[in-house]
Amino acid sequence: MAVRDGRKAVRFVLVGGFLGAGKTTTLCELGKRLAATGLRVGVITNDQADDLVDSGWARLSNLPVAEIAGGCFCCKFDDLVQSCEELLTAIDPDVILAEPVGSCTDLSATVIQPLRKFYGEWFTVLPYAVLVDPERVESTLRGPGADGDVGYLFRKQLEEADLIVLSKLDLLPPAESDRLQGLLRAVFPETPVVAFSARTGAGFDDWWRQVQAGEVVGGRILDIDYDTYADAEAALGWLNATVALSAPRGFDGSALASDLLQRVRAGAAAVGAEIGHVKLLLNASEGTLRAGFVTAASELDQTGSLSGAVCAATLTFNARVAMPPEDLAALVRQALGAAAAAAGATADVTRLQSFRPGRPNPTHRF
Repeated sequence: MAVRDGRKAVRFVLVGGFLGAGKTTTLCELGKRLAATGLRVGVITNDQADDLVDSGWARLSNLPVAEIAGGCFCCKFDDLVQSCEELLTAIDPDVILAEPVGSCTDLSATVIQPLRKFYGEWFTVLPYAVLVDPERVESTLRGPGADGDVGYLFRKQLEEADLIVLSKLDLLPPAESDRLQGLLRAVFPETPVVAFSARTGAGFDDWWRQVQAGEVVGGRILDIDYDTYADAEAALGWLNATVALSAPRGFDGSALASDLLQRVRAGAAAVGAEIGHVKLLLNASEGTLRAGFVTAASELDQTGSLSGAVCAATLTFNARVAMPPEDLAALVRQALGAAAAAAGATADVTRLQSFRPGRPNPTHRF
C-alpha cells in the first residue's frame, strides 16, 4: 500500500446517490462502526450552499466533519483536497468518508481519477457506491419521470457506480426488495447490486465487505452532455435556511417540524413542482430531531427525539424542489410562519439562501 510520511494511505470512501437516498445516514453509521473498532474517521459533506442539515447531523454522531459549500466536489476539487489536509492535520484519520451533492454526477472522471493520479500516496480510494432510494427506482427509471431532468441525473449517477445499493431496506417487504434489485440489475447488468438498511444494519456488513474487497474503482467514465447536466441541475430550486425558534411557554418541536414539512409539501404539490428532497434539523437543549421526505408521496421520516416542551431551538432547513428559487423561498417563509404560529412559537429567519445551481465546471476531468 502507498505510504504518506511513513504511514499507510488513508482510505477514501465516496458514497453518492440522488437527493434523499440516505447518504448521510449511511456515512454516520459506517463512521460509528469504524470508530468503534479503534479507527480514526473524518467526514466531508458537500452542498451548493452552507447551513446544511447533513453536516449538523454528522457532527451529532461525534465524528469530525468538514463541509464544502458553494459547489460540487468536482468543481471544488481543490477545496476537497484542502479539507482532507485539515482532517489529516487535526486527527490523522485512517478513513475519510465523503458525501457529494445529491444532484452531482460524473464523479469518477472529476473526483476519483484525479485523487488517484495526483494524491495516490495520500489516499487509497475504495469502490464508488451509489445509493438508490426505493421510492425513486421504478418511477425514475421507467415511469413518467424517466425522461425528465431528475431522471437524467438519476440514471447518470447509476451508470457510473462501481456498486449500486438499494437503501432503506427496512422500509421494504422482502419480495419488493427482490423485485427492485432485479429491475436495477436488468437496467445496469454489468454493475453489482446489493441492498441494506443503515438504520437496522440489515445487509450493512455485507455491503462494506464488498466495498473493501472491490477491485474496480471509478471504473466507469460517463458519456455525458454537460449542457443537459447543467439544465437538469438548474431545474431544481435550492434553499438552505437557519431559523431561531422560541416560545416562553414552550412548543411541541415534533409537531412543529411535521406541520412545517407538510405545508411545504402541499405548497409544492399545488403548483405541480417535483420534489428532490425537503429536510430539517431541530436542535434544542431538549434533544435533536431530524425529519424530512424525498417525494410528494413519501411518508415523513423522523430520527431523534425531543423531551418535553421546547422553549428555544435552532432550525436548519434544506429544500430541493423544481420551482423558481424566489417562489420556493416564499413558500418556505409562509409555511414556517404558519407552522410557528400554530405551535405558539416565534420564528426568526437568521439566514436564508435560495438559488439555482450554476453550471458544473470541473477542476479536472479524465
